[in-house]
Amino acid sequence: MDKFAWQDAVTFVAGVAALLAPELWADDRGEQPLMVLGALLALAGLYALLGAAGPSAWTATAFALLLFVSPWAFGFTGDDAAAWTAWIAGGVATIVGLWGATRARGAATA
Repeated sequence: MDKFAWQDAVTFVAGVAALLAPELWADDRGEQPLMVLGALLALAGLYALLGAAGPSAWTATAFALLLFVSPWAFGFTGDDAAAWTAWIAGGVATIVGLWGATRARGAATA
């Protein structure tokens, strides 16, 4: 198990929240970006949790950043529930991903 596995769990939970948001609390305006980017983020977190060869922490962070900017890129900033889901899930996963990726990089060079 990785030393920073809790970060992978946060990434997975943020991805699942974004994936399920259109069905649970958000409108249909941001459905496709939330579901696609949420699924990619959840899969990246799941691969990391399972220790399988798959996307790196930087890849998961990129998915999280794309999720964060998706309300502006896909024009659903007016849908409060979908936009705030993308901003919160993407922002948290980006911060945790950057922290985990830089810590893992520092541990690899030490």
